Amino acid sequence: MSHIYLDYNATTPLDEEVFQSMVPHMKNFYGNPSSIHQIGRQAKAYLDDFRYDVSEMWQCKPSEVVFTSGGTESNNMAVFGTARLRKHLGNHLICSSIEHHAVLHCFEYLAAKEGFEVTYLPVDHEGRVDPESVREAIRPDTQLVSVMAANNEIGTLQPVAEIGALCRNQGVLFHTDAVQWFGKEPLESIHSFHADLVSVCAHKFHGPKGSGALFIRSPLLPEKILFGGAHENERRAGTENLAAVAGLVTALRKFSFPPVFRKPTVDKGISILHKKLGSIEGVEILSPSIGSLNNTLAFTVERCDSIGLLAGLDMEGICASSGSACSVGSLEPSHVVIAMGVSREKANALVRLSLGKENTPQQIDRVAQMLPTIINRCQPVNG
Repeated sequence: MSHIYLDYNATTPLDEEVFQSMVPHMKNFYGNPSSIHQIGRQAKAYLDDFRYDVSEMWQCKPSEVVFTSGGTESNNMAVFGTARLRKHLGNHLICSSIEHHAVLHCFEYLAAKEGFEVTYLPVDHEGRVDPESVREAIRPDTQLVSVMAANNEIGTLQPVAEIGALCRNQGVLFHTDAVQWFGKEPLESIHSFHADLVSVCAHKFHGPKGSGALFIRSPLLPEKILFGGAHENERRAGTENLAAVAGLVTALRKFSFPPVFRKPTVDKGISILHKKLGSIEGVEILSPSIGSLNNTLAFTVERCDSIGLLAGLDMEGICASSGSACSVGSLEPSHVVIAMGVSREKANALVRLSLGKENTPQQIDRVAQMLPTIINRCQPVNG
């Protein structure tokens, strides 16, 4: 039985061209970019070129691009580094209640361990932050606001440009976790977010795992969270993974400008699955019909749970998830769905289908055909 992969928001297959761009930097250009000898200088030249390539795509300064190990490190660097840098000016922070845990847990730690006060913004029934709630939450001692660009679990797009402009007007720094944005939504430049810090992760758009970047708007210099060297212009200690950086840059160029997920086959596939799910009794679709990632469809099923539903899908060779891949094994219902006002019982039955460029019409038809059977099998016989 061949598998049907519908978990592209968790990770994507590594593209062959991206892989081939990495190979020379694993085999031939093995020098440490910090070494002063010829082989080290050769690696440093490539690193500088890659940084310049990203800055050209993002229309920013090369010095504003910091290469990281992925979205989690980028988010941690942005939140911890900025909060600690500005604590002497005030200890109030703001983030949305539906952030990825790579952001949310940072704020929780700062509140519990380092004396910060955090305001968690509510969301509406579609999981969207009202910019007016940001305005109302900002205080004279507010130093950082963090709102994700696109939600990984239900696909909701946030009005980050409006929120970012509002924060800038108030003199408050703004960070957005844009991990799910790149490759899925159009982007004119990194400045389109109106953010001071933007987190990016390569494996969400057919790049390698363990590679990411953080845009840091000049002249901001967040406190370091890693120590041991002066790498990345003294902002991030650790020898740069040149092969991973090469993969990130190639994937950005190939799959983000324009976004690879913006394909008619993806739109049509989601439409077919949306229509099928809408016809099944007990199913509630949570992804907004407007203002959502075009590849994402999240739903809950009455009298079911995520584990049973995902096991049923997996038995038929269909790979899906119950939300964030980083929360697998957690017995807690989705914090995103709870924040939207959905009951804990329904939140425990969350399933996310996220499509990608490899999905075929035949695969989508197969999934649509099997969904009623799988859901019916999961529901208790006596209702």
